[in-house]
Amino acid sequence: MVSSWANWKPFPNPDHGGHIDAPIGPGVFEVRHTGTGEQIAFAHSGKVAQSLAILLPKPASGLRLLFARKRTHYRSAELEYRTCSAASLDEARTMAERLRERREAYMRRRAAVGWA
Repeated sequence: MVSSWANWKPFPNPDHGGHIDAPIGPGVFEVRHTGTGEQIAFAHSGKVAQSLAILLPKPASGLRLLFARKRTHYRSAELEYRTCSAASLDEARTMAERLRERREAYMRRRAAVGWA
């Protein structure tokens, strides 16, 4: 059976430890920027908690900093996540496709009305 979205939760501060409160099994997750609401990540996974844990890369330092790709990096304090658990990976995949279709339909309606 499909569950509903959990509430938005902040990522734990890497300096103080903590854990990500997410299903260890299959499901869907979404990550957004807290200030702008910009969607940073949306995916299905067989191991949601593990996927969220590896989502934020360790900051580059030393020589790695010189060769790091130039892309936008967010601090964990700037992001929040929510999850939706599923009974199987196939169910999670189907949920993600439906949610993505609903979001796209919403954005099309919004654009047709002229909302920015």
